[in-house]
Amino acid sequence: MVDNASGDGSADLARHLRPDAKIVKTGENCGYAAGVNAGIATSTGRRAVLVCNPDVRLGHSAIPSLLAALARPGAGISAPRTTRPDGQLVYSLRRDATVRRVLGEAVLGGTRACRVASLSQVVGDRREYESSHPVAWAAGSVLMCSRACLDAVGPWDESFFMYAEEVDFQMRAREHGFSVWYTPDATAVHVGGDLHRSRQLWALQMRNRVRLFARRHNRLHTAGFRAACVLNEVIRIPVGGGIHRAGLQALLGPLDEGIEIEGPSAAIRP
Repeated sequence: MVDNASGDGSADLARHLRPDAKIVKTGENCGYAAGVNAGIATSTGRRAVLVCNPDVRLGHSAIPSLLAALARPGAGISAPRTTRPDGQLVYSLRRDATVRRVLGEAVLGGTRACRVASLSQVVGDRREYESSHPVAWAAGSVLMCSRACLDAVGPWDESFFMYAEEVDFQMRAREHGFSVWYTPDATAVHVGGDLHRSRQLWALQMRNRVRLFARRHNRLHTAGFRAACVLNEVIRIPVGGGIHRAGLQALLGPLDEGIEIEGPSAAIRP
């Protein structure tokens, strides 16, 4: 377990419940990617490393099923079927970002747009969650990475602090010839929910979304993508409790400007 300077006693609780657990203390809130890298660096697993959020409960056969998925030729990352605590399916599978898909989500709304592959990053067809198959990328709450993939791709990009770092890693894995496999035989329950309640986190997520896109596209293409993201936030400012106004401000400002993250050992990161 990696402890990014938490202030709630969770590290002590973990040590009490599992005296054999290895706890890595980073000493500061250095971000999710940095925490993942610290955990991977300490791990002694030779076959694979499981990256898992603290608010996730794994199903009984999740780890064996994720390992089995990595046994497929070329597989480097595997992801489970994820649900909320009430059993609701999480649409955790994604397509690569395009200007058209961001526009589709902005104009139609996520619920309608996700039904059409060309108009949404989110895979919203429930049939896609019933069988194992390769995907562009999957949400990063639970990801198993083979040691071969980790060694080839290198560390997660800590410049993202949080949000987009798992997308960047999976895209780099694909560029190195590894595939990302979704397997419904592995299950996980993810509580989640902080993103839609925090203006700072929403702003950071929106900014990192554009930063990641800009790394792989020219300025003109990036400008179109950024404009589509701005449109999405403008349309939704009347709802969302202020998160979309924060997202708009982040998108209109410099992409490399820091955003203050509230909480214990708060840090300012890009």
